[in-house]
Amino acid sequence: MGKTRIPVVAIFDVGKTNKKLFLFDERYQIVFERSARFLETEDEDGDACENLESLRLSVFDSLHEVFRRDEFDIKAINFTSYGASFVYLNESGRPLTPLYNYLKEYPKDLEKALHALYGGVGEFSLQTASPALGSLNSGLQVYRVQQEKPEIFEQVKFALHLPQYLSFLVSGQMYSDMTSIGCHTALWDFSKKAYHQWVSDTGIEDKLAPIVQGDEVFSAAFPGSTYKVGVGLHDSSSALIPYLLNFHEPFVLISTGTWCISLNPFNEEALTEEQLEKDCLFYMTYAGTPVKASRLFAGYEHESQTKRIAEHFQVTTAKFKNIEINWSLVEKLTTEKNTPTALDAFRNGDLSEFTDYVEAYHALIVYLVAAQVASTQLTLSNTKIKRIFVDGGFSKNNIFMNLLAKAFTDIEIYAASMAQATAIGAALVIHKEWNSQPIPTNIIELRYYRA
Repeated sequence: MGKTRIPVVAIFDVGKTNKKLFLFDERYQIVFERSARFLETEDEDGDACENLESLRLSVFDSLHEVFRRDEFDIKAINFTSYGASFVYLNESGRPLTPLYNYLKEYPKDLEKALHALYGGVGEFSLQTASPALGSLNSGLQVYRVQQEKPEIFEQVKFALHLPQYLSFLVSGQMYSDMTSIGCHTALWDFSKKAYHQWVSDTGIEDKLAPIVQGDEVFSAAFPGSTYKVGVGLHDSSSALIPYLLNFHEPFVLISTGTWCISLNPFNEEALTEEQLEKDCLFYMTYAGTPVKASRLFAGYEHESQTKRIAEHFQVTTAKFKNIEINWSLVEKLTTEKNTPTALDAFRNGDLSEFTDYVEAYHALIVYLVAAQVASTQLTLSNTKIKRIFVDGGFSKNNIFMNLLAKAFTDIEIYAASMAQATAIGAALVIHKEWNSQPIPTNIIELRYYRA
C-alpha cells in the first residue's frame, strides 16, 4: 500500500524583500516552507523595480519542487502580496512593462491635473478614501501609462494588481479583487461602492478585469490538475482574516512592523478631512466591506531611535530586547514632562537629560505609545470596541503593551501571536475549498494585558 499523503494548501506570500512559499496542513501547521530573494532590475527611467520574470520563474520553480514531493497532496493554491503595483498584460497574457515600483516618483503636474478635474485633491481623496500618495495610489500608475505611453496602453488587455497576476500565472484567469482595489488605489468611490467617475471617464475601467470576491477560486490552467486556485489578496487585508473569522465582537487590530497599521473593520463612517490629513484611509475586507485604517511609521522610528540611544550610552541594541516596565520611571517621565504625540519631540530631544539607557528607552516608548494611541483613536467611532489585538514586533514589547493597556482602560488589550498571519489569512479565506476539518480555534495565541 502507498503512503498516505498529507492534504495541504500552498500559499505564496510575496513581500518586497522576502518571497515565501508555505504548505499548511488541515490544522494550519506549517509542514514545508521555502523562501527566496528576487533580483532587482531597472525600468526605462533607471528606477529600481522587481524583476517580473524572476518572480514568475520562482513561482513555477517552487511549485515544481513541492509537486515532486510524494508526502503532500496539494488541494489548493493562493497568493498574498503587496498590492500597490500593477502588471499590464496583453491579449496573450504577456507583461508589457516592468513592474513599476510604488515608491517611484510621480509627475506632480499629472497628479494635480487629475485632481483638479474632480473637485481638487481634498474632494478627490475623500471620495476615494486615499490620501494623495503619488505612485502608492496605484490607480494613478495606470493613468500615467495611459497618458505617457498611449501605444502601450492600447495593447493592454487587463491591468492586474500583483496578487491577481500571481494567481493568473497558475489559473490562467484574469480577475480583480476588492482587497487590492480598496487599498489607497484612488480607484474606488467608497460612498457609491463603485469605481470612481474618473476611472470610467478615462476609459481605464475597460482595462480593469472583472471583480470577484476574495474567497473565489478557479481551476488550474494545467491539464490533469485537480487543485483550486485562489484569486489572491492584498497582504494587509489578508492578515486581518484570521481575526475576522475568530472574533465577532467589534475589535481593532494593530498590525505592527515598520508601519503600525490600526485596522477597524467595524467602522464604516466616511473619512473626514482631518482624518485624511493624519494618514487615515480605508482598506477593504475580502468580502468588499470597508476597514477604517490609520498608519504610523513607528517601527522605523523605534529602530532608528534605539540605535541613537545605544550609541549615546555605549551599549548594544540587544540591551533593549527584554527590558521590563518600570512604573516609577513611567510616572517620572509622564508627570515631569508634557508628553506630546509628535514623535519628532523625542527624535530632536537631548539624550543626556536621561540618567541611563533604561530611562531613555522608557521615554522613547512613552512617546511611541502616545503617538500610537492618537493614531488608533482615528479609527474608533461610536462603535463600542471590546478588544484591541496587537500583532507583530511591538506585541512582544513589555513596556509598549503595558502602556497601551494603561491608555485604553475601557478596552481589553491583547498581544496576539500567530506564525505567518498573512499567509494563514490567504489559506483560511478558501478553507472550504480544500479543508474538510473545522477551522481550529487555537490559531491565534493571546496574552492579556491589564491596565
